[in-house]
Amino acid sequence: MKNVMLWAGAGQIGMAIARRMGYGMKIVVGDKRLENAQAIAKIMNEAGFDVVSMEMDLSSRESIKGLINEGQKYGDITMLVNAAGVSPSQVPIEAILKVDLYGTAVLLEEVGKVIAPGGVGVTISSQSGWRMPALTAEEDELLATTPTEKLLSLDILQLGNIRDTLHAYQMAKRCNEKRVMAEAVKWGKRGARINDIAPGIIVTPLAIDEFNGPRGDFYKNMFANCPGGRPGTADEVANVAELLMSSKGTFITGSTILIDGGATSSYYYGPLKPQA
Repeated sequence: MKNVMLWAGAGQIGMAIARRMGYGMKIVVGDKRLENAQAIAKIMNEAGFDVVSMEMDLSSRESIKGLINEGQKYGDITMLVNAAGVSPSQVPIEAILKVDLYGTAVLLEEVGKVIAPGGVGVTISSQSGWRMPALTAEEDELLATTPTEKLLSLDILQLGNIRDTLHAYQMAKRCNEKRVMAEAVKWGKRGARINDIAPGIIVTPLAIDEFNGPRGDFYKNMFANCPGGRPGTADEVANVAELLMSSKGTFITGSTILIDGGATSSYYYGPLKPQA
């Protein structure tokens, strides 16, 4: 039997984290597109890791339980890497809320029921959650603590209160951060930790599509006018994950770390600030 890493979302960021933290472990990677999970598992296995792939739909509790059950065949679940999600340019509002908001909440909840003592998880949100005006304390608490099956019934998440897919995405990512805080309390009772990473523009195949798409100028302007002056790399996100998931981060739980080259700072106090 081995310690097991559950990894949702077979993309570049998830792989960078899995490569950094998953040596010596059994890694179970799930993705809605099985061929993606199989392709990334092949790359990892040919680099000496021990990875199995499976189909997993983040918007389905049963599918999430299937990922957990598969992991438990090999040993204790000691790590979670959640890099699954959809973007505002990919799908409609309802899908963003079902996958990014509800699905992430369910995954954190279900893994939190089985995570081993000393275990740790990270979930990937986005700088986008920081671009939205502050919610009320009551709204934040509702996002953090509403039972998962009632989340999508909240008034603030109804279609009449969501302007567009970007707003839905921002709400989802804000919810991710609040759920991590609430789940950290529950995970702590098992002696485990959970944190969130909020990346800015990270170069991945999906991001390259965006750079060359209708919103490409928007993204290029963002990283040209942030203090970092460039987009980030998946390995830089993995650097943060390594801190959070290793023995160096044992006093960090329930936190969100923003890694965006200063784009959010520029959005509020620099050249990226929206003009009135």
